[in-house]
Amino acid sequence: MNATRPTTIRLTAAQAMVRWLSVQMTEEGERFIDGVWAIFGHGNVAGLGEALHGIGADLPTLRGQNEQTMAHAAIAYAKAHKRKRAMAVTSSIGPGATNMVTAAALAHVNRLPVLLVPGDVFANRRPDPVLQQIEDFDDGTVSANDCFRPVSRYFDRITRPEQLLTALPRAMQVMTDPANCGPVTLAFCQDVQAEGYDWPEAFFTPKIWRIRRPVPDAFEIAEVITAIKSAKAPVIVAGGGVIYSGAETALLDFARKHRIPVVETQAGKSALDWAEPLNFGAIGVTGTDAANAVAARADVVIGIGTRFQDFTTASWSGFSNPERRLISINVTGYDAAKHGAMPLVSDARVAIARIAAALGDQVFPEPDAALREDWYARADAVLAAPNHDGLPSDAQVIGAVQRQALPATVVMCAAGTMPGSLHTLWRAHAGGYHMEYGYSCMGYEIAGAMGIKMARPDADVVCMLGDGSYMMANSELATAVMLGLPFTIVLTDNRGYGCINRLQQGTGGEAFNNLYASSNVATQPEIDFVGHARAMGAHAEKAGSIAELEAAIAAARTRPAPSVIVIDTEAVTGTGIGGAWWDVAVPEVGTTEKLRAARAEYETRTARQRLVN
Repeated sequence: MNATRPTTIRLTAAQAMVRWLSVQMTEEGERFIDGVWAIFGHGNVAGLGEALHGIGADLPTLRGQNEQTMAHAAIAYAKAHKRKRAMAVTSSIGPGATNMVTAAALAHVNRLPVLLVPGDVFANRRPDPVLQQIEDFDDGTVSANDCFRPVSRYFDRITRPEQLLTALPRAMQVMTDPANCGPVTLAFCQDVQAEGYDWPEAFFTPKIWRIRRPVPDAFEIAEVITAIKSAKAPVIVAGGGVIYSGAETALLDFARKHRIPVVETQAGKSALDWAEPLNFGAIGVTGTDAANAVAARADVVIGIGTRFQDFTTASWSGFSNPERRLISINVTGYDAAKHGAMPLVSDARVAIARIAAALGDQVFPEPDAALREDWYARADAVLAAPNHDGLPSDAQVIGAVQRQALPATVVMCAAGTMPGSLHTLWRAHAGGYHMEYGYSCMGYEIAGAMGIKMARPDADVVCMLGDGSYMMANSELATAVMLGLPFTIVLTDNRGYGCINRLQQGTGGEAFNNLYASSNVATQPEIDFVGHARAMGAHAEKAGSIAELEAAIAAARTRPAPSVIVIDTEAVTGTGIGGAWWDVAVPEVGTTEKLRAARAEYETRTARQRLVN
């Protein structure tokens, strides 16, 4: 008896890829890959370009200005969706592909999903070496796309059409896996993109991808519960995993029921509203005095969804109670076991529920509310408008934005002075903070703001960046104008890299090569940021004072396009309050007394580091 042969459909490999991606759905019935950012070249225009044109609105294509910043927009989109939706980015085979490597690293560090599809060389090798081909003299299988291997959670090179039958499901499995989530790179040989194949029709059946919630191991959770029950002064460190788990309400209820103070990492900030009395604010190098004081007293530190980055731990000089025990609740075993922590590999929401049930009605001593009250009183003074005619500080600019903020405001940033100052000072409503600080990538800001606005169209997105980041990557401002995406950019111009200039001098060095004034230039620049932004179609204006800045922020919300507000700031003053030590190596040999003193202080600090639990 003859078996019925499966029905097939003839498509190119590129056509099959986009059709398959268009029917991979979330639990809410939306496309998981919600669109494809594309810049075409000889490595993808005839294959993926044709396929994307053919599928049209079923998998929309968006054109950006730079492959790196397109990927930044896609990553911000995924972060704003709490990893429940993502986007793809395609490039040609050469510099377009390697432009995306930085973005892949950013997504990898931050555990965020993005699908990168760079074109690749010819699998059949007939025309080798093709335009932009990197040739390895000793390995014929290498191309420029091998640069993606160490910064991808899953990497594959598609050299035959039928390889997509396994590669695409593997890619989706990684991007929807809470522990393994991160960037996926499918290097797509350009001749293979255009090659036809008889695909099983069943391959294109819509599929729903559910993000699993790992439950705790019985032994691990019993050990953690015992440790928490015996605590005298516990503290919770809320990381990004709280937000990705959707555990914000569970965390709030848990903290209130058991009276445990909460401190926030960069990724975890806004998991709780700033006004919650048990929220003591930012922790670590860029932390509040209140949070760092609570952490220093804690005998049990409960990390939830944090990878304990050096800024969080003050390079492991924080959490200084000699009786301190470290608990790490994380979906990723790698993160849960860091620095000898007591690991609990679990989804955050599930773990919180299990621990809460075991603690019953146990309540811990009231945290010192005066720490929090004193902090905000001191922060008010730093954030207040200046009472002089000189240039404002970055903190005073933050104060202006804060006074104009709405419940729907999402403040975002990535690198320079603002991430630290915002972490320390910004009073975020729940869900109102978006920071890329795992990779602290200059140039993320404008593209990231665009991605957030695409994901959360009702949000009032405020992008804060310095002149240095603006100069590195500003071209997606034109894309935002073309797409009609309104958000507000507050551009602080301190004429250089003010944050690193302060760090340079704080570690015993001299001002050198950071501010334009201390750089090897023949002419000091007079950059017209307002004119530049206007040339790309944005509304742009210069604010001559903090009062003018506040008025401009309020007016920006009325416009259907991006608004850029430029304000000159001074480069010397930091926040002046908060913070903790950060391990930045100081030269052991130097000629100045300032450098020798900095080295002595460094050796004193490193001696206090506690590197294991």
